[in-house]
Amino acid sequence: MKITDFVYSALIGLVASCRSMTPMAAIAAARITGRDTSGRLLLLDRPLFKYGALAMGVGELFGDKMKSAPDRTVFLGLSARVASAGIAGAALAPSGKEKAGAAIAVSAAVPLAYVTLAARKKAIAEMGQTRSGLIEDTLIVAMGAAVVFLATRPNRL
Repeated sequence: MKITDFVYSALIGLVASCRSMTPMAAIAAARITGRDTSGRLLLLDRPLFKYGALAMGVGELFGDKMKSAPDRTVFLGLSARVASAGIAGAALAPSGKEKAGAAIAVSAAVPLAYVTLAARKKAIAEMGQTRSGLIEDTLIVAMGAAVVFLATRPNRL
């Protein structure tokens, strides 16, 4: 086992540090479009969870722009990041190494949530909450989509 085997798990942890639901939404979208993950993924193969993950991903993008949106480092925000990063990190890990992939993704997501929050607060001070949020959304959704696309393969029935 090489550490480079887990690069996608680490990157999806970075995505989770900024948007807690984007990792699961990106994997759900990949599964809907017929792409397979290397790690076993039981939960997001169920339609309720698959479409629910997409809905939560979209909802988070809107909710983040609200003035009352809590910081990503509050307990519930970190809990959501741990769950999402863990599930996505496991799915993107090599087969049989799902626990290590989950641990790596969570290990990236939690500390980076504090770093990305500091960067976001600086951006809010310079350009406002909505504009900085839209820029962050664009970057993070694109990164999440790219990581999942690169880490998955077309389903060969």
